[in-house]
Amino acid sequence: MNPPDELPEGRKPHSATTRSVSVRVVDVYPYRIQRDTPELLVLRRSDQASYAGTWRMVGGTMEADETAWQAALRELREETGLVPEQFWALPSLNHFYEWQHDRINLIPAFAAAVSGPPTLNHEHDGWAWVSVGEAEQRLQWPEQQRLARLVASMCAQGVPKALQIPVDAASHTT
Repeated sequence: MNPPDELPEGRKPHSATTRSVSVRVVDVYPYRIQRDTPELLVLRRSDQASYAGTWRMVGGTMEADETAWQAALRELREETGLVPEQFWALPSLNHFYEWQHDRINLIPAFAAAVSGPPTLNHEHDGWAWVSVGEAEQRLQWPEQQRLARLVASMCAQGVPKALQIPVDAASHTT
């Protein structure tokens, strides 16, 4: 029997640095306040899009020259036509393991206070303003459900200034 810190003969130690950790996509949770209660905007993925038929928040891939928050603003605009009145970083990440690529994905998440109906692009074929409870039922993934609850909680408690991203609605710059 081998001591606890030794591997059986012929086996090599695993190095954590051989695994890929990726920050390549962002999530955005659009919301509005109705009668002092947050409602989340959820979008149904079209038949031509990945995750067809599922309900999701806004999300997408970061471009090479973008920061995560810039990608979030662009994706919000592209997928919904909406510009945020308030925009902030959630103090938590979405994360999951992608077995097809043996990759751990860390996903920066943002919240965007918006108003008006969305104008959907080709990625979505439906939308709804829903309570946080209904968002939890519609969103497929546990981390997205958890972050939806976090958005609602932070809306009720107040968003710390350090998380708020000042955005000029006309130019999308800080």
